Amino acid sequence: MTPEQIVIVVVAIVVLLAGLAVGLWVSRRKGTPPMPPATPTPPATPVAAAKEEEAKPAPVTPGQGAKAPPAAEVSDAAEVSEAEAAAAATSAAEPGAGAPSAAEADEAEPSVAPPAAAIETPEAATSRLQRLRARLAGSKSALGKALLAVLSRDQLTQDDWDEFEESLLLADVGAGAAEDILTNVRQTLRVKGGEADPAEALRQELLAAVNTAATRDIAWQGQDGQPGIILVVGVNGSGKTTTIGRLARLEVAEGRTVLLGAADTFRAAAAEQLTTWGERVGVKTVRGPEGSDPAAVAFEAVEQGLKQAVDTVIIDTAGRLHNKANLMDELGKIKRVASRQAPITETLLVLDATTGQNGLTQARVFTEAVDVTGIVLTKLDGTAKGGIVIAVQRELGVPVKLVGLGEGPDDLAPFDPAAFVDGLLGR
Repeated sequence: MTPEQIVIVVVAIVVLLAGLAVGLWVSRRKGTPPMPPATPTPPATPVAAAKEEEAKPAPVTPGQGAKAPPAAEVSDAAEVSEAEAAAAATSAAEPGAGAPSAAEADEAEPSVAPPAAAIETPEAATSRLQRLRARLAGSKSALGKALLAVLSRDQLTQDDWDEFEESLLLADVGAGAAEDILTNVRQTLRVKGGEADPAEALRQELLAAVNTAATRDIAWQGQDGQPGIILVVGVNGSGKTTTIGRLARLEVAEGRTVLLGAADTFRAAAAEQLTTWGERVGVKTVRGPEGSDPAAVAFEAVEQGLKQAVDTVIIDTAGRLHNKANLMDELGKIKRVASRQAPITETLLVLDATTGQNGLTQARVFTEAVDVTGIVLTKLDGTAKGGIVIAVQRELGVPVKLVGLGEGPDDLAPFDPAAFVDGLLGR
């Protein structure tokens, strides 16, 4: 190295040292420690490189996906009925069919299960009947007001009696029943004269019109230890699914075991609604995929009810009245298929009391397809259409067995003719 080069190197070193000294002094003045020089990253060793390569995900070759889970095994039975085959398909189509395999589940991180929903305690039948009776008696419907207003007049003319009959007809009592009530009340007042109590005479005639020789008892249980099988029918919007949920609560309150069947497979969220009702009181629901065969679900529900030895199986059904022919065929099929394993003990028709004569028309349609054994009237409190109780029993010979008088989960109770009539008259 020449002397000139040595001088240049020395000068460069001096300048570098001076710069470092100045930077150190400035850093100390500001209170910030100087940044250490970056440490160069050492080259990866062959072992580390190999581990890193193994950690990388393996490339997926196009067309090579995960293997599909094995198909469900086919029953070895030589002969399987149409309903049994459909029921098997219903059972196989459980939620979670696309769940991960056991190996994938082992590799997945453990999840915390959500807390179980609290089981509600339904109100006992005795207390709810007393509560609903008081509510009905306090409603004093428009029908009772109109009839008592006419009978309270001093001298009843033909126009007054025409008004009396018109009030009965507007309440959907029906022409035949209205004429009988008017004739009998008028005859009682004429015979007893001034000693007659018009309100009591009206009460006795309404009781006679409401009462029926048919039993109002519900066959909750079958014969020889078999469960009672209850079909619930009615148009969409009448409160059919809600009524089934309330029926389940009524049975649980009485200490009976229940299984629900969600055979209304074509109405959106019907199965979810019924399942929610059941979960609130610890009752299980048999259901299938949306749009599946309703008869298959009914068959599966009865089969499970027999296996579990429950007291009652309650089956929801479709109510698409706009497609009358198909609906009637479907209801008939559900009844035939469900009764293969156990007899149908009850077929309850749910009617909205506010629909009046429309409800009577609906009742006629459903009785053409199935043998209706009882009526459940919803929204009965305070309605001016309470005469449907008289009309539907008179026209069809089917007793009203249960009534709903509110929006609460326990607002369903056995029908009490005396409480109903007293409610109409505000007693």
